[in-house]
Amino acid sequence: MTEPAPTPIPTDELHFTLPTAFADPADERRHRKERLAAALRVFGQLGYDEGVSGHITARDPELTDHFWVNPFGMPFAHVRVSDLVLANGAGQVVQGRFHVNQAAFAIHARVHAARPDVVAVAHSHSTHGRTFSTLGELLEPISQDVCAFYEDHALFDAYTGVVVDEAEARRIAGALGPHKAVILRNHGLLTVGDSVDAAAWWFMTMERACRTQLMAKAAGKPVRIGHEDAMRTREQIGNDLVAWINYQPVYERVARAEADMFD
Repeated sequence: MTEPAPTPIPTDELHFTLPTAFADPADERRHRKERLAAALRVFGQLGYDEGVSGHITARDPELTDHFWVNPFGMPFAHVRVSDLVLANGAGQVVQGRFHVNQAAFAIHARVHAARPDVVAVAHSHSTHGRTFSTLGELLEPISQDVCAFYEDHALFDAYTGVVVDEAEARRIAGALGPHKAVILRNHGLLTVGDSVDAAAWWFMTMERACRTQLMAKAAGKPVRIGHEDAMRTREQIGNDLVAWINYQPVYERVARAEADMFD
């Protein structure tokens, strides 16, 4: 006797994780700090830290001109929620036990000031992003994933040394404009998002896109995706909600394996 086909479960009864909305700013602050600590752990696992270079910042939900940031000199892989530092727009520590990297924070502060829609900014001297940045060019639409950045990233086509000058930081923020990412020539990558998760996912994706393009061009002449297809693909995969969703398996993995980061 043939068994009857199972009845499909209604879609609205299936679990699907979406970003949490918060009524209490204190809860939202704790959430952002937890996601920030997790993203730093992930970056540490991926080898994105080098010495004291690199930062991820998260805007405070109440003090919107203040930002939570990783402590100066602490390995990404060691950062806990309790280690995070709150700094104001001038890079002065107002809460926490550690210094912040003034050179890197200058960029973050100006980006946050120029983009009130941005919650988080990610920057590090990752190997492939840094290598790609020496070419002084944009990413090309040669794979589905990189189409997320098609006509939605910029090039800061200058290098004047370590950025400690506010005017230079403003120029970088200006180059970023309304986009999700900017390539800093001879320096590395910087990405932004409306959540820590989105900014982290864009950085990870952009780093891989840089690696893909470097490898493809070393092997031959990559076939570009056409403009219309690239634009359509960007509309499908290039928004911050999709980035947030894509990042959740990454977050769940590190949260389960390294629960000490929530201390």
